[in-house]
This record gives sequence, structure tokens and C-alpha cells, in this order.
Amino acid sequence: MPIVISLLNAFTGLAAAASGFVLSNYALIISGTLVGASGTILTRLMSSALGRPLGKIIFAGIAASGGGGSEQQEDREVNDASAELVGEYLADEAEKVVIVPGYGLAVAQAQQAMRDLVETLESEGKEVLFGIHPVAGRMPGHMNILLTEVGIPYEKLYDLEDINPEFDDADAAIIVGANDVVNPSANDPEVESPISGMPVLAVENAEHVIFIKRSLSPGFAGVDNPLFYDTDKTMMLFSDAKQGLQDLNEAVKNS
Repeated sequence: MPIVISLLNAFTGLAAAASGFVLSNYALIISGTLVGASGTILTRLMSSALGRPLGKIIFAGIAASGGGGSEQQEDREVNDASAELVGEYLADEAEKVVIVPGYGLAVAQAQQAMRDLVETLESEGKEVLFGIHPVAGRMPGHMNILLTEVGIPYEKLYDLEDINPEFDDADAAIIVGANDVVNPSANDPEVESPISGMPVLAVENAEHVIFIKRSLSPGFAGVDNPLFYDTDKTMMLFSDAKQGLQDLNEAVKNS
């Protein structure tokens, strides 16, 4: 999604520059060229961060649309956990927690609820870190802005390369509104998918993985996440991001 938006920005700039030539308007030509160039550069940088060709990123959803994934999802078992169960685990057993925010956090405007949960966990002596993928949200830096504007210290926000080693000794990885950026099948050489080769956050290395999302629907690339069905490791908290975080916060307080 962020790459598509950036590419559309580039096209907008080029269209403005072309209009400038037609109207003999030098200001429009210059401004349109600058917008088009910056959008193109940003698109290429994000494509490089994902380690995939631009064409595969744009048409990933089309390539993955014919797999009949919804029928397979209905036949597979998941660990449907309540907020009380997840909160009890976080309060009693987890000491180090890594949170991975995604686009769903922004859509639900759940950044304040996220801040409240972090404060509750830290008040009980838990270590809380954030793993930010380069293309999480609508644009690069989107998650950083949302979290810092509610007072979460920037020092707690780690880039992909810095946070991945932290999952090895994390007791819990909480994924809020993200999917493709935490899909381990991207690094599986035996699996061919639209996200193959894309750098992802290694949440599967944490002792337990907690997803807060509305359903089992895949992300933008249309690729099912095998972590959903690892019932020994993964807890699925089906909820809107904001309501799920609020319920989880109350559950931790009451545990």
C-alpha cells in the first residue's frame, strides 16, 4: 500500500509537469517535476527495502487472488484467545514484550490505547519495545509519528534490522493490525509467493505470538500467514485494534 501511494504521487507530479508544458507555465513544470522525481525516488527506496521488483509489489494482490484461501482458512484450527487469557499470560509470565504496529492500528486510531497498554505493562516491570517495519502504515515513518505523538519515547522504536535479534529472547510478540510484514513464509525457500524474499520482522522467534486483528484475512499481498495456525505458539485475539488493546489493558490490570 505505501509503495502504491508513493507511485501515484510520482504520477501526479508528472501529470502536473505535462500540464505545465501545455499551459507554458514554468512554475507548474518545475513543481510537477520535483514531485514526480521525489515520488519516484521514494518508490525505488521502498522497493529496495522490500527486496522485491516494483512490478511484483504492485500486482501482488492480483497474483495471489486465485488461491481459494478463504476455504482453507475455514478448515484450519486457530487458538482463539480471549483478552482475559492473553492479559493473564502477559501479567504473569511475560517479562519482555515486543509490539509490532501496522496499518490496522492507524485505521482504528488506536495509538492512545497502545500507549495505555505500554504504561500498564511497564508499571508491572515489563520491558516493552516496538518493531517498526520500513513500509508499515501508509508511508515510511507513519508508525513512528503515530506512536511518538502520544508520548511513546522514540528510543523504544526499533527498525527491522535492530529489532529482529530482540525477538530471540522475547516472551511475547504482539502484532496489532499487521500481516505481510510478519509473515515468515517470505523467508521460506520452499514457498513461492508474492512476498518471497521480502525482509520481515522475525516475530516467530518469540516464545509466544499474539495477533490483534478482526479476522484471518490476509494482508495486501493476499498471502496466508502460517503463524495464525500454530496453536502452540500463537494466540489470536479477534477484535478491532482499539477495542482489543483496551480490553487487553484492562485484563492485564485485573490479573
